[in-house]
Amino acid sequence: MGNSKTGEHSAASATNLTEHFDVLIVGAGISGIGGAYHLQDQCPDKSFAVLEAQDSFGGTWRTHKYPGIRSDSDLYTFGYRFKPWTSAPIATAAEITKYMGEVIEENELASHIRYGHAISSASWSTEEKMWLLSVTVSDSNEQLNFSCNFLWMCQGYYRHSEGYTPSWPGVQDFQGDIIHPQTWPENFDYSGKKVVVIGSGATAATLIPAMAEKCSHITMLQRSPTYFATGRNAIEVADMLRELEIPEEWVHEIVRKKILLEQEKIAQMSREHPELVKAELFKGIKQFLPDDYDIDQHFTPSYRPWHQRIAFVPDGDLFKRIADGTASVVTDEIQTFQSNGILLKSGDVLEADVIITATGFNLNVLGDIDFDIDSEPLNFSESITYRGAMFTGIPNMAWVFGYFRASWTLRADLIGDFVCRLLNHMEETGSSVAVPRLREEDKSMKLLPWVDPEDFNPGYLQRSVHLLPQQGDTDPWRHAQDYWTEKDLLPIADLDDGALSFR
Repeated sequence: MGNSKTGEHSAASATNLTEHFDVLIVGAGISGIGGAYHLQDQCPDKSFAVLEAQDSFGGTWRTHKYPGIRSDSDLYTFGYRFKPWTSAPIATAAEITKYMGEVIEENELASHIRYGHAISSASWSTEEKMWLLSVTVSDSNEQLNFSCNFLWMCQGYYRHSEGYTPSWPGVQDFQGDIIHPQTWPENFDYSGKKVVVIGSGATAATLIPAMAEKCSHITMLQRSPTYFATGRNAIEVADMLRELEIPEEWVHEIVRKKILLEQEKIAQMSREHPELVKAELFKGIKQFLPDDYDIDQHFTPSYRPWHQRIAFVPDGDLFKRIADGTASVVTDEIQTFQSNGILLKSGDVLEADVIITATGFNLNVLGDIDFDIDSEPLNFSESITYRGAMFTGIPNMAWVFGYFRASWTLRADLIGDFVCRLLNHMEETGSSVAVPRLREEDKSMKLLPWVDPEDFNPGYLQRSVHLLPQQGDTDPWRHAQDYWTEKDLLPIADLDDGALSFR
């Protein structure tokens, strides 16, 4: 079976050697590195490998290289629960990848990770009770086969190779540069240029203050406003505890609990008293802007707070740039691109040398890998989720899909615990296969979209929700998207209630 330290051994196949592991983790981003830690910690006898298509770890924080790239979640909750975060709560991509690198080094995970390994297909064999993966090594174009008993999908939920760009008329007429933040050109010089950023989400709010000083001017062009929260990029409780020389593990846990309690209250207030939350958010913005600035037009969304994600603007940097005149906001729609910029539906022209399309990303389903079950192509959208982590008819597979209103990593940690508990349960009961199946009493339940559009409706989900699994209206078939419920329920979820079929 090979040595448990490197976790690898080989089995012969008809054509070439197939490397076999108890568990294969797909992706070396925040979810995959966390999954590897939990697996090594909670299932020490399981052999495993992490397959990563890119040439290093980091996922999102490696792909995105645009100016100012930073988190829009605090690192006390976006960081892992098992490794204290010791710096400012909003962190740069470089700081986050350094933190992840420390997790890899401190836990000796590097030997388990295979970089430049792109998976093209994953096939489940009921007869052999395992997954077979076809993999291409990017450096050599070599084709490899891997097999595993359990497949842990940690590849995130958007396509790293290209972002989402709407189709606009006249794009070919524009004489300047058009750039999507997800594929930012190396060493791109925008000094002294007129820049238009299309979009008003967290990416735009990050780019604009980072670029404003070098541009001749930068404009955020939005079709509709977004909610922003402002605050210091510091947490007073953390600073006080450190001054008292409290151990970092305690600081991390105390601050984490404080933030999560505050987030729970804000989410609840957003549902029950949206106007109060809106007023508080506007109060934060107004402190940075001139008294006569048109908040109603440029920063008042048509939806209630938290219907879409609220971007945090540390130290109000976006609004400071608007106030000092180096940046501006235009709320309008695009009529057409033209040689010197964008003609708006109002008739105004936004002149530009550079147009940045901060218009979101393309959702990908299971890493754009071709899945089949016993040679039958998998239609993922026909499956029903079990606890937002596994899916009916798909054996021995879990997918990490994080939270929208709380940090992604909170759910990555919870699912890490769940997968390890499931693997240990299977070991104890002598089961080699676990697959969610509707029980008789579940077959009449109402089926709903993967995410309730009345609860959360960003563009990337609206465009692609038809590709995603369904959920039921009762547990364990719901995709709750509620950390404050799941943190208590998932650790004690009954694995023997009949919803999981073992054999």
